[in-house]
Amino acid sequence: MAKKAKRAALIRNAAEVPWNQFPGHFGGALSKPLVGPDTAGAGLIDYRISCYQPMAHVELHTHKLQEQVYHVLEGEGMMETDGRQQVVRKNDVIFIPPGVEHAISNTGFTDLTFIVVTTTRRPEPGTIRLRSPRSSGSVQAAMGASRVRPVPKS
Repeated sequence: MAKKAKRAALIRNAAEVPWNQFPGHFGGALSKPLVGPDTAGAGLIDYRISCYQPMAHVELHTHKLQEQVYHVLEGEGMMETDGRQQVVRKNDVIFIPPGVEHAISNTGFTDLTFIVVTTTRRPEPGTIRLRSPRSSGSVQAAMGASRVRPVPKS
């Protein structure tokens, strides 16, 4: 069996990444894709910063498998999740599980700036290995489980 090539770490300055208005985003809803499968070879996450001008928005949409976390850094807007609207502002964190219809828009007077982290695929249960920084042992986290089990020694 061929051994997978080790991926390299990436350090980049966000100012070097161009702003994009992706499909389904309107009115100055801009994002910088900082880390993801296409920009850094990431296998599990897409990490981007977004800046929406007043009145900018993304259309209502769902993700079949992906989870998302939004972290509002500046500004004020409206987040819609499954037909419910709620004002979001600086320091709000929003979790969107798979299958939840959602959209965000800038309803404020200044730019709405936020981080979006999206899983790119769901790992198989038991495949995430974590190493404790305080010990030499490993633990294995079962995705979706509420506990962490020790990894059997092989």
